[in-house]
Amino acid sequence: MTPTLLTALIATTLATALTAAIAPARAATLPNPATLPDGNTLALDKTALRLLGPDGAERARLTVRARHLDTRPLGANTLAVIVDANEERAVPVIVDTRAGTLTAQAPFPAPAFGIEAACLYRDAEQLDHLFLVAKDGQAEQWVMQGDLRLQVRKLALPPNSKHCHADDARHQLLVNEAGAGVWSYNADAEGVPGRKAVPPKKAGARDAPRAPINDARAIVMPRGQTAPVARTGDAADDPAIWVHPSDPNGARILGTNKKQGLLVYDLQGKQLQLLEVGRLNNVDVRQNVKLGHRTLDVAVATQRDDNSVIVFAIDAGGVVSTAGAFATGLKDIYGMCLYRPADGGVEAFVNDKDGTFLHYRIEAEGNGVRGTLLRRFKVATQPEGCVVDDRNARLFLGEERRGVWTVAASGDAPARLEMIMPVGPQLAADVEGMALYHGERQDYLVVSSQGDNSYLVLDARAPYRVRGSFRVGYNLAAGIDGTSETDGLEVSSANFGGPYGKGMLVIQDGYKRLPDGPQNFKYVAWDDVAKALKLD
Repeated sequence: MTPTLLTALIATTLATALTAAIAPARAATLPNPATLPDGNTLALDKTALRLLGPDGAERARLTVRARHLDTRPLGANTLAVIVDANEERAVPVIVDTRAGTLTAQAPFPAPAFGIEAACLYRDAEQLDHLFLVAKDGQAEQWVMQGDLRLQVRKLALPPNSKHCHADDARHQLLVNEAGAGVWSYNADAEGVPGRKAVPPKKAGARDAPRAPINDARAIVMPRGQTAPVARTGDAADDPAIWVHPSDPNGARILGTNKKQGLLVYDLQGKQLQLLEVGRLNNVDVRQNVKLGHRTLDVAVATQRDDNSVIVFAIDAGGVVSTAGAFATGLKDIYGMCLYRPADGGVEAFVNDKDGTFLHYRIEAEGNGVRGTLLRRFKVATQPEGCVVDDRNARLFLGEERRGVWTVAASGDAPARLEMIMPVGPQLAADVEGMALYHGERQDYLVVSSQGDNSYLVLDARAPYRVRGSFRVGYNLAAGIDGTSETDGLEVSSANFGGPYGKGMLVIQDGYKRLPDGPQNFKYVAWDDVAKALKLD
């Protein structure tokens, strides 16, 4: 076979594969002209973007040397995006077929590379994103709202990709790679990175129907976020909330950094303290507990360097200091949660990656603390997140691959585990952080469904009725991205003022976007969750 024929065959195969991958939606490089409502068309040539009527007559013209036309419906109009070939920047255009007008909008900032491909994506929040791809594989994802243009993330895509297309219904970014074929990426920046090869369409085969991904989960916006942690990679893990005794705005958010120690933030997300005490994993808070002859507020965390439990004291102003530690004898300590029994003391449930749970009574010993072992029990596989309902003496614990269990929290009670929510359609492994919201009429258990980047809410009492699930989306006005791959979370029904008057939810974010950066914690108003899920 001659080189010319081989090149032609490869080009034909790639074109067929890309067309098959996106059918029946539309071709990856929108043909000129592109079909619009009411028989109108949009055409792009070397000199202009043109709006043509049903009879082919030109109704409007935007003089520009441009390429890479892509469109999305926008109410009664159409959103189009082109790339200005002279300035190497993308320009949105509002197409009004009724008035017969083309109106250029605020352009996107020019990237630091020449644009080889560009395509639009509309996410589940109905926000419009733009992917810009360079010849060498550099790529950027941007989001737009009105005149707002924010960079979401940077990507590494195949080199020499001349075409891209976003399948909105399936949240996929499709990119061709010369000589290889078509790759599918997660178009949702909050999803897990990765790519899959798209099989080429066989000659004569019909396009298989492509069912959309129907996600009925509600979407709530974060109201705030913390400063990023000081370590990159998988660092931030689990938050806890301390309530100020008299000033709602004086609350503190505690967060673990698995590579550094304990962080303390205010309600505006400003970092106030860093206690460099090693690789902390989970943290929990209880207030007004009896520890020896003192009544105080404490935070307790698992320390993975030496498999110990560290106890912190929190003073009336929210300042955190170390109060002592005790060894556990576990081989790979992991998660933990606290329990304040009716006598006002404090107890801790600590787990190991092998499924072991140790139940300790934390007591004062000289100037430090000790842990007195009350119970030992085990689940079959790896656990982590847990939370205790102090009012009803119930422990809820997550077995990451299996589901949520409950068991009596009292130290003298038998450890009879009851599965209340298995992994399945409503809860995707891994089961991670969990927290309890104590409402006026109903208590709710909130669980991180890490496998699908959502949060499940169910009644905290039998029969543990599921109330719904939600995701955390973008708050573009505040420059805050959503959350994904969440490890730990915490919720409180206390009045923190402002949007948090009915409480707040703090969520660890596995992928910090807008722009990319180290992980952090997001603040969500409980009232927003309650309205989205129509809770009592």
